[in-house]
Amino acid sequence: AGPEDLECLFDIFIETTRIYASSSTINTKERIRKMLQYEPVYKMINDLPRKVLIIGSGGLSIGQAGEFDYSGSQAIKALKEENIKTVLINPNIATVQTSKGLADKVYFLPLVPEYVEQVIKAERPGGVLLTFGGQTALNCGVELQRCGVFERYGVKILGTPIQAIIDTEDRKIFSERIADIGEKVAPSLAAFSVQEALDAAEKLGYPVMARAAFSLGGLGSGFADNKDELKL
Repeated sequence: AGPEDLECLFDIFIETTRIYASSSTINTKERIRKMLQYEPVYKMINDLPRKVLIIGSGGLSIGQAGEFDYSGSQAIKALKEENIKTVLINPNIATVQTSKGLADKVYFLPLVPEYVEQVIKAERPGGVLLTFGGQTALNCGVELQRCGVFERYGVKILGTPIQAIIDTEDRKIFSERIADIGEKVAPSLAAFSVQEALDAAEKLGYPVMARAAFSLGGLGSGFADNKDELKL
């Protein structure tokens, strides 16, 4: 939260003042309601599944990406509070989410589409959560969607839709989506080679931040103050 969260209210105030000068009839409350009203792009799921599969955090380095273990653990607790049976697939035994008594059932299997499909086939969950396991879970979920596994077994994707994940990972598409909603962000360009990256940096101006596409984690990212640093 911050002072810019409700910046739109100032826009309504200025516009209302301008309109009121020429017309005495204006419904400010209705204008605020329309501005703050959310229109879902994707179909909302109203009925809760009885069993949910959670793709876990997988292998973690010490002192790194612990938030995925934490978020997955909290997701399991939240589902259990709603009396929803939880099935977790995570090969990492040294995590909180794989602790005894947390999930109803745990599969210590690799987070690859082939193994996850076998778990789905055996457990028949009504829904799946992809966003509580970090980049590994996201990649696995996108591949399962492309292979038609979720549709084949009637599994609903809960939380963030697959298309939103794909759009977010592709830096060019993400930049276009942000521009569509008029959000103020730093200018960016997509590059597919070192030379394209150098040319893009010249257009944007140094310093620049280089970030790997198709990855929501920080791997492959860094800052560069000049051309030599960017080449590294």
